[in-house]
Amino acid sequence: MDQIKIGRFIAARRKEVGLTQLELAEKLNISDRAISKWETGKSLPDASIMIELCEILGIGINELFYGEMINMNENDKKYDEIILAMKKEQEETAKRMLALEYVIGFGASITFLVLVFIASFIEMVDWLRVLLILIGFVQFAIAIPFAIRIEQTAGYYECNNCHHKYVPTFSSVLWSMHFGRTRYMKCPECGKKSWQRKVISKE
Repeated sequence: MDQIKIGRFIAARRKEVGLTQLELAEKLNISDRAISKWETGKSLPDASIMIELCEILGIGINELFYGEMINMNENDKKYDEIILAMKKEQEETAKRMLALEYVIGFGASITFLVLVFIASFIEMVDWLRVLLILIGFVQFAIAIPFAIRIEQTAGYYECNNCHHKYVPTFSSVLWSMHFGRTRYMKCPECGKKSWQRKVISKE
């Protein structure tokens, strides 16, 4: 693949749909520096966001790979299969990451409670008691934000009002009220707050 050609094609399509590098980056939940690297041919989009990028730019996966608009009539079936396979892999990756989030979250919580229980009810010198509580708190404070980051980026949240599916910011996930993976957040599309559930696919 010609990275320079692909980069110029991405830049041209981005401008045609009326987006700045920053606006495109925000839609994909990445940095605008990543967009700049694509457009200058220094790197290619990650496979996990290629489908969404193509949807935003109004192109097909094959057109992204070729770096130009092409006639798809002869190969529609083949490219449909590639796109479906990529979507399936993306969804499976999101499911695995969300399973990992549960392991990290529950593991950190249980470890914290066990260490606090030991420090509270077992005879020991005071400095060891404080150390155990401190260790439990530190590992919990590190693990929980990491688990929340996984929840934020794996899959999407669906607005209960307009049914828009999107990836929220880390801070909105961190500070929102929630029951499991259903969170009370403001939708960036309709601007209304609602209980929004986690979904794997945009379809």
